[in-house]
Amino acid sequence: MAKLCAAVSITVAWVTGCAQMPPSHSVEVIPAVTLESAVQAALADASRRTGLAIEALQLHSAAAVIWPDGSLGCPQGGRVYTQALIPGYRVRIRTSEQEFEYHAALRGAVVLCPASRVVEPLPDDGRR
Repeated sequence: MAKLCAAVSITVAWVTGCAQMPPSHSVEVIPAVTLESAVQAALADASRRTGLAIEALQLHSAAAVIWPDGSLGCPQGGRVYTQALIPGYRVRIRTSEQEFEYHAALRGAVVLCPASRVVEPLPDDGRR
């Protein structure tokens, strides 16, 4: 019984200590990404990269997709990714000379994926 009481005391002290962590250890909550916000982020980034006004860019496609893993369809060599299906978005922006492909999850950043690393999302089987 004494060992159990000691274990409970240690656990309570640990939990209490964690609850009093300074703000620098808090977790930042990332806002949800919507298809609209993914498109706007992709257009803004493509505009910065090309020097063209957003109005000069063409939205080729934007769709909700399911990525096959945590790489969001844009794996980088030497990295390990969660092996879970990840709902997100794919946005394609065109100029007269270039095409940009952006990938995102429902939470997090919208990222540019170079053509050499693009992995197709899972096929739409009608369940979404």
